[in-house]
Amino acid sequence: MPAAPNPTGLSPPAAPPQERPGKPAPTPVRIAEILTVVSILASYGRHLAQTLEQRAVARGFATIARFFGTVAFDTILAHLHRGLMRAVALERMLLRRAARGLDLPIPAPRAPPRREPPANDAPTPAPTAEPTPPAELTPEQEAAERQAAASRAEARLARHLAENAPLTLDTLPLMEAIEAEVRRTPVGRTIAAICRDLGISPSLCDGTFWNRLFDAIRCYRGNFGGFVLEVKRQEQRFNKEEWKHPGLALPEETRIGVRRVLGFLIGESPVDPFAIAAGPMARVAAAATGPP
Repeated sequence: MPAAPNPTGLSPPAAPPQERPGKPAPTPVRIAEILTVVSILASYGRHLAQTLEQRAVARGFATIARFFGTVAFDTILAHLHRGLMRAVALERMLLRRAARGLDLPIPAPRAPPRREPPANDAPTPAPTAEPTPPAELTPEQEAAERQAAASRAEARLARHLAENAPLTLDTLPLMEAIEAEVRRTPVGRTIAAICRDLGISPSLCDGTFWNRLFDAIRCYRGNFGGFVLEVKRQEQRFNKEEWKHPGLALPEETRIGVRRVLGFLIGESPVDPFAIAAGPMARVAAAATGPP
C-alpha cells in the first residue's frame, strides 16, 4: 500500500531506539579484593599440585614440605586438594553474593565487656529465696538423659578424631560438605583454612601479597594469630619427622633460596623451575630423536 500523506509537512518521527543489552553490574569492591586473594591462592595450589611429583624428589623439597608438617606425598596432595575445594566453594559463595548486589561488611572489632565496679553506697541486695530443687526424674527419664549425654560424648569424640586423623585422598570430604562449611564460616577463617591446606607461610610470599592476606584474614573474623601458630606447629612436626629422611636437604631460609626452589614467590605468576631448567635440554632431545 502507498504511504499515508503527511499533512503537517513535518518529518516522520524517528524509530524508537533499540534497547542495548545491559552491562553486568560491577563486582563490589570488597568482594573483588577477596576474589583476587583467593584466585592467587588457588593458582599457587594448582601449580604446586601439578609439580609436586617433581618437587618431591628435588633437593629443595623441605622448603615447601615443612609447612605441611610432613614429607608424605599423599598427605600433602590430599591437603592441596581440600584447599582447592575450599577456594572453589568460597569463590562460588562470593560470586552469588555479588550477583545480588551485596558487598562484604567488615565486622566491627569485638570489645571485651566492661565490668563496672560496684558502688560503695549501693544498697545491699535483699536475700533471695532458696532455689526450688529440681523435680526428681523417673527411672525412664534418667535413662534417657544418660543415653543423650552418651550420644553427645560420642559425637564430640568422633568430631575430634575426624579433625585429627591424617587426611588422605580417600578421606577427602565431599564438595557439598565443603560448601556447607564455607557458608557457615566467616570469610577470614575460610581463607586461613585454605592457607593451612596449601602450606602458605610468610617466608614463601611476596611482601605485598602477604599484607593483603593478613588484611583478608583479620578484617573478616579470621584468627590470624592462630594461623601463624599453626604454621609454627607444622614446622615443629616436620622437624620431628625429618630424622626419618637423612638424605633430605635442609629447607631454604632466605628469600633468594626460596625463589630458587619455588621459582617465584606466592603473589607472583607461578613459574615452573623444572620446565625452565629442562628447556634447552628438551629442545636438544627433541632434535636428536626427531625424524632424520
